[in-house]
Amino acid sequence: MDTSIANLRVGERGMIQEISLEKIPLSLLEMGCIPGESVELIQRAPLKDPLYIRVNGSHLAIRTETAAQILITKE
Repeated sequence: MDTSIANLRVGERGMIQEISLEKIPLSLLEMGCIPGESVELIQRAPLKDPLYIRVNGSHLAIRTETAAQILITKE
């Protein structure tokens, strides 16, 4: 089932399928947020933004708007 990182629940994992290169920061790609990598939602801030994720062994905080641009398949 394809969805985005923004739709994951805390503790859920997925495999990155597609990224909108024009809409996400280059730094996310440099930190390993690329197609084929596994991603897990670690925590969601109290106001639901930002999201704290684990990808490629790194912990990252990303905005919900950015997470919605990263399509995944749930594991």
